[in-house]
Amino acid sequence: MNLYDFSVTASGGKDSVDLSKYRGEVVLVVNTASKCGFTPQFDGLQKLYDEYQDQGFTIIGFPCNQFKEQDPGSDAEITEFCKVNYGVTFPMMSKIDVNGPDTDPLYVWLKDSAPGLLGSKKIKWNFTKFLVGKDGEVLHRYGPQETPASIDKDIQKALQG
Repeated sequence: MNLYDFSVTASGGKDSVDLSKYRGEVVLVVNTASKCGFTPQFDGLQKLYDEYQDQGFTIIGFPCNQFKEQDPGSDAEITEFCKVNYGVTFPMMSKIDVNGPDTDPLYVWLKDSAPGLLGSKKIKWNFTKFLVGKDGEVLHRYGPQETPASIDKDIQKALQG
């Protein structure tokens, strides 16, 4: 399995997005929240997207309300918040679960492919990031405290690979 084997639900819950459309691109997958201490990372994520989207890079945001209910809004409210407050233009998908019995299948695969600290497969908090290479395989998992700017070099390297 790789990234291209999954389909996800677009923001609003109406359309399915086949992730094979990103074949050959470098993709950063992020679980997001609108009311979190890490929410300002949207700004850094958008800067990365602006910098590298023309080179075959995209970011896919997945709102998640599992961490202290820090993303309680509807998909439309979340998308609007991200656009108005952070100028987000990268794709935002429908709200999902990243842990527990209703974990989205994409996140089951991401966590299996790149376990966290000490082999943990659980997502610990909002803004955990997974860098996926052009071949659809996970290259790296980053904790929430790792800022978008801190992974810039890894993105550059993946784009060259």
